[in-house]
Amino acid sequence: MKPILNIAAYLFVSLDHLPTLRSKMLEECNTRELKGTILLTGEGINLFLAGREKEMRGFLDYLRSDPRFQSLTAKESWSEQQPFKKMLIKLKAEIIRMNHPSIRPEEGRANFITSRKLQEWLDRGTDDLGRPVVMLDTRNAFEVEYGTFENALHFNIQKFTEFPEVIRTHKEKLADKTIVSFCTGGIRCEKSGLYMREIGMKHTYQLEGGILKYFEEVGTAHYQGSCFVFDQREALEPNLDSIPFEESKRKNIKVS
Repeated sequence: MKPILNIAAYLFVSLDHLPTLRSKMLEECNTRELKGTILLTGEGINLFLAGREKEMRGFLDYLRSDPRFQSLTAKESWSEQQPFKKMLIKLKAEIIRMNHPSIRPEEGRANFITSRKLQEWLDRGTDDLGRPVVMLDTRNAFEVEYGTFENALHFNIQKFTEFPEVIRTHKEKLADKTIVSFCTGGIRCEKSGLYMREIGMKHTYQLEGGILKYFEEVGTAHYQGSCFVFDQREALEPNLDSIPFEESKRKNIKVS
């Protein structure tokens, strides 16, 4: 087994006293020689970390000893080398910026679908009620270039704050479809899924755990290319091994 454990995790939960929390977490990470990035916000936590397995699992145990983080789950992959150069903990206004304060995932999630159930739908081409299924990529344009689901819809956005406006313009066109939104690890879909429901798009789901969880549970089925990740590995193949960009880049369908 490769020696470095990489984790990606997030949790929407109300947090306060962020500077104090940051200091304690940074000390724990440095003591364990972990590297990566943690975002702390009033609406929750988002983290990409890497380190030796024992130290990483020790840090996760430390986090979950706080009742606020008890339900945090992490997606795992392995690498030969440490993919991060330093340990950073940043204080932000939002885990993922959307500029819609009414969207609060902590208060209730959008409908979600598991990786294996999604594969079943994609194998068939319809959901359980016979409605056509459309995969909706909520990531930025450069991320989509690395890989995406077959025939996935995407809007060539440059930042996530553009998503609400552009999905509104396509609302009527997608009215008779079942929409499954997806992103790298699920975090953007926590907000996009709720937003689509808010504007009246009833037949919408988010892919639980995002592309990385789909790779872990399903693999290559209905997916082309790799998945961009925010560290020096750059992109992961469906077997969760890293792959150079030029080998993984794909041309994908865009909305006209």
